[in-house]
Amino acid sequence: MKFAYPKKLCFKCIKCALCCGDTENRTRTILMLKTEIEKIAIKTKMHPESFAEEVKGFEPYAYKMRKTADGKCIFLNKNQCTIYAYRPLICRFYPFELEKTSNGIYIFNYTKECPGIGKGSPRGKSFFKKLFKRFRKMMIENMRV
Repeated sequence: MKFAYPKKLCFKCIKCALCCGDTENRTRTILMLKTEIEKIAIKTKMHPESFAEEVKGFEPYAYKMRKTADGKCIFLNKNQCTIYAYRPLICRFYPFELEKTSNGIYIFNYTKECPGIGKGSPRGKSFFKKLFKRFRKMMIENMRV
């Protein structure tokens, strides 16, 4: 599998938690794989229905994260992710996302809404290769369930 990524793009997470909830310009939907739901349920000892709801039409994703009344992820506490070590793939990727082209190449896109874009050092091939490997691993694991 081939992938393309933005060259010479600087990014550093500034821990603002903007990605963890709705904003004025965007309603966030954190889609999750079945394997992610199972892992979060085990680690938090919570029933899946208490933090996720089923969705249709977003295969391979089967669930979306529930939010608080003010549109924040239910696992966000004082701008800190309480499930950081086992957070969903979409959260790990932010502000990047993968798009599969018609010729089978995956392209990393990014949102300019993230205030960490343009900060820090340039993210090179090794950074995106690591993300892509994580994506492939998660997709393979999800196919087994």
